[in-house]
Amino acid sequence: MIGDSRINADFDAALDNAGLGPLRRDVPRTLQVNVGKLCNQACHHCHVDAGPRRTEIMARTTAERVAAILASSPDIKTLDLTGGAPELNPNFRFLVECGRASGRIVIVRCNLTILSEPAMEWLPDFYRDAAVDLICSMPCYTAENVEAQRGRGVFARSIAALRTLNRLGFGTGALRLDLVYNPIGPALPPAQAELEAAYRVELGSNFGVEFDRLLTITNMPIARFAAQLRRSGREAEYMGLLVNHFNPAAVAGLMCRQTVSVGWDGRLYDCDFNQMLEMPLAAETRALTIDDIDDLGTLEGLPIATGSHCFGCTAGAGSSCAGALVS
Repeated sequence: MIGDSRINADFDAALDNAGLGPLRRDVPRTLQVNVGKLCNQACHHCHVDAGPRRTEIMARTTAERVAAILASSPDIKTLDLTGGAPELNPNFRFLVECGRASGRIVIVRCNLTILSEPAMEWLPDFYRDAAVDLICSMPCYTAENVEAQRGRGVFARSIAALRTLNRLGFGTGALRLDLVYNPIGPALPPAQAELEAAYRVELGSNFGVEFDRLLTITNMPIARFAAQLRRSGREAEYMGLLVNHFNPAAVAGLMCRQTVSVGWDGRLYDCDFNQMLEMPLAAETRALTIDDIDDLGTLEGLPIATGSHCFGCTAGAGSSCAGALVS
């Protein structure tokens, strides 16, 4: 259990007390694929613990199996590619093209600075030609706050990338460009709609940047952010914040209910956070891999693996890879 023993961080007990019962899977609608932990950045909040020296990366055979199971799972409407920086995987193009050829929405979770890395000049045009939906990290509209979390020089590179994407039609009405905010420290995100309005004013007036939506995401008390909390002595404080702000109204929209998460090695999980904690999706008592099933729709009704970190998705307005869950 994360945090002080005096904190009742039993998520299943919180569900039971709210009359919601144990979580079970709905029909899967999104296939989220973590293609590996290799990244050009090493952000302080990263729940993947990604970085330039990580060697975990999805092999071609696994990528081909992802494409095959996507083709045989008609209920899946969205292919969501994440990492690390998914663009650094040599199978990135292949996965995007398979997703688009099968008529799925393809989301790419982009850190923006990848566009200015050597030999990555092809990316913006590829995004445009494939008509992907971009979800881009932008934890603040000021350089100071962004660089405190993501490193020196990241803000200017991110603004340059956003301007490039705007010129290609992203965020200006033709192609989708969403931004992601997460708190700099151990706090809950502010109201999503109000913060989005501030982002529009600041990024628009100061930098001429446009975007579609702002998504607020709570920092999860796992991996690199959990280590940061421990070093600062604020782990119990943050866990208490999440537990004390548990919102039963957020449970219905939890992403684990309609998402299947695939790890770089092909193992299946209920969500990306469970993946990082190595809490696999299970049928009865056996963990599943992408080789075990042909249609992801058969996972409907299975129990969802939970832990104290799940309070991160249900605190306040709730949090998911698509932003806040309740207004």
